[in-house]
Amino acid sequence: MINKRIAFLALGFSLLSLTLEAQDRFAIKYKYKPQSAFELDSPLDFLTEGTLQRRAREKVSLDSLDLPVSPAYIETITPLVEKVHYHTKWLNASIVVASEEQVEEVKALPFVEDVELVGRGFYDYGQTARKEALKIPIKIRLKSKSDKAYMFQNELLGIPEMHEEGYTGEGVTIAVFDGGFQNADRIDALRHLFDNGRITATRDFVIPGSDEVFRTDTHGTGSLSLIAAFDPNSLVAGAYNANYILAITEDVSSEYRIEEYNWVRAAEYADSLGVDIINSSLGYNLFNESSMNYSKEDLDGKTAVITRGANIAAEKGILIVSSAGNEGNGSWKTITAPSDANGILSVGAVTNNLQKSNFSSIGPTADGRTKPEVTALGSSVTLWRNNSSIGTASGTSFSAPQVAALAAGLWEAKPELSKAELLELILSTSSQADEPDNNLGYGIPNFTRAYFGVVTEVEKEIEEAKLNIFPNPTDGNELFINYGRLNECEFSLYDLNGKLLSSANLNRNSFEQPYSISVGDLRAGMYIIQVRESNKPERIKFVKK
Repeated sequence: MINKRIAFLALGFSLLSLTLEAQDRFAIKYKYKPQSAFELDSPLDFLTEGTLQRRAREKVSLDSLDLPVSPAYIETITPLVEKVHYHTKWLNASIVVASEEQVEEVKALPFVEDVELVGRGFYDYGQTARKEALKIPIKIRLKSKSDKAYMFQNELLGIPEMHEEGYTGEGVTIAVFDGGFQNADRIDALRHLFDNGRITATRDFVIPGSDEVFRTDTHGTGSLSLIAAFDPNSLVAGAYNANYILAITEDVSSEYRIEEYNWVRAAEYADSLGVDIINSSLGYNLFNESSMNYSKEDLDGKTAVITRGANIAAEKGILIVSSAGNEGNGSWKTITAPSDANGILSVGAVTNNLQKSNFSSIGPTADGRTKPEVTALGSSVTLWRNNSSIGTASGTSFSAPQVAALAAGLWEAKPELSKAELLELILSTSSQADEPDNNLGYGIPNFTRAYFGVVTEVEKEIEEAKLNIFPNPTDGNELFINYGRLNECEFSLYDLNGKLLSSANLNRNSFEQPYSISVGDLRAGMYIIQVRESNKPERIKFVKK
């Protein structure tokens, strides 16, 4: 009898397993948005006062995109599927859990345009843990809590000057979309956000029904710290007095298109709460199922689901700051969605000598627009990652938040500007605004240039710190090398065949002085000099007469 019961239970669990495996996540797309129970002349029924104030500032009228999905549609499809996760009014769709049989029944409804598979399996309501997995491993170098190495990344954007003028993001609301903010509520440098009520809302769009975001992954913790941290001994970020909405949209354990829908739903949520800026250190091109993959031609500013959502958010007056992507070293090379969207700031990465970080994705978009728009330090960025360590990490995920913080300070300083005007101000005063390209975009933005219209001293220093040698050609015994910001570097000398002729560690008293090397014993000809401080090596040719 016991054996029969065990066999019966085993069969039951097996059938349950098969049932669960057959239930995936789908987007039900509707043909129409009929007259709703909500009316555009009663906007407070579905939008907050903050949203309406931003719309007034932006001179953006309410339209059908602001109206919720038809309650009649929701009432009809709900009993036909296993679960309803959420509805997205901008895309006029519902995200549901269903079997293939249920999907076929839904497809037959006259108001349904299409049903798209967007994710395998599902997370149940109230689930509290997901597999931790960073899709792109990021090397972290731990630093002392009294290390002020963050000053350089701040100086590059003019953050110290912004703070001296009294602008710290006060009155600006920033939404941060990421894969998790693990231990952000335990980091001393972020404690002021909680003590002063700066975290105004949290929501997990991956696990339905959860507002718990301080778990799962530390990627968002690092991003948040670069916008909001305040600890003079470790990291003072640009917008530590802004208000924050924290949302998990990225499922770090897999890659499916549902994450794009999560992002759009989060943008709607943030919009309804009156958000000013969305920082998104996320990007999409390839997925676990190749049928969901985008091609480079799809990065045209109108095709990817997340890009369409970003376009709508931008049209509603929200400034989107998006990491350009870390595909520069791979075969893809170009930006990822939603950085192809129109009217946003996609952000690339540079090294500490203003060279493009080799991993930083490039432009243009498929329709020929310049990308990224701007860049910031993305190699060896100082940030917080958990409750006990501050270190450095690299990626456009960490250059974008710095720009979001700068934008918040500028908007506080110039509240009369619309989103489009703020965007134009940032672009027109970035370091290579006169000659934008598809590596650095319009260059590095800076508060001092944008606010006062002047070039900063740190930019002059860095420009002078790029690699150059003199005299070249030379018939003398000594060659001088201007390079870098440190007082020592690795030096190597090669012939044109790549043969190493000599190497040494060079030293100097100050980075304002050049390094010097002896070339008196070299035969006449052309040679290659390589120098390296703490970053990618730089090479230059010189001629010995």
